[in-house]
Amino acid sequence: ADVRDGTHDSPKFISKGYPFITSKNVKNGYINYDEIQYISKEDFDNINKRSKVDKNDILMGMIGTIGNIALVRDEPDFAIKNVALIKYTGKINCLYLYHYLQSTNIYNQLSEEMDGGTQKFIALNKIRNLTISFPKLEEQKKISKIFTNLDNLIALQKRKLEKLKIIKKS
Repeated sequence: ADVRDGTHDSPKFISKGYPFITSKNVKNGYINYDEIQYISKEDFDNINKRSKVDKNDILMGMIGTIGNIALVRDEPDFAIKNVALIKYTGKINCLYLYHYLQSTNIYNQLSEEMDGGTQKFIALNKIRNLTISFPKLEEQKKISKIFTNLDNLIALQKRKLEKLKIIKKS
């Protein structure tokens, strides 16, 4: 896969504009827009010349929250920094790769490769060199379907649990 990262510059933040995604915004498979910062159209365009994010790409936290990933499910309207961008090439099923990147195997590889003192980080070349096993595309689709169904079931059970907690408090 084509693996790159976002800008290394620190753009000027503004009150309204384009969302600026960093490692702290990549959580639980999604992009979290809580506590988001915004950048200008000019900074947005400059950053996206180097690292434009597209639908089906995968983002992975590289600093602080290492290994947290998000699958870009919709056409994005943001720019990135301190996040690995794993571009969707069509050579591997994006859902299969998304689920595989959450495996214990990848967690262990990332843990062994972390650098830094107080704030841990993982170098981009170490993400590029992760060992990933993948079967034929048809099998990848079947495996990803199973894990996606499990994710949906877990999310449904979490919502039910939250509703029960609210009822209990009442």
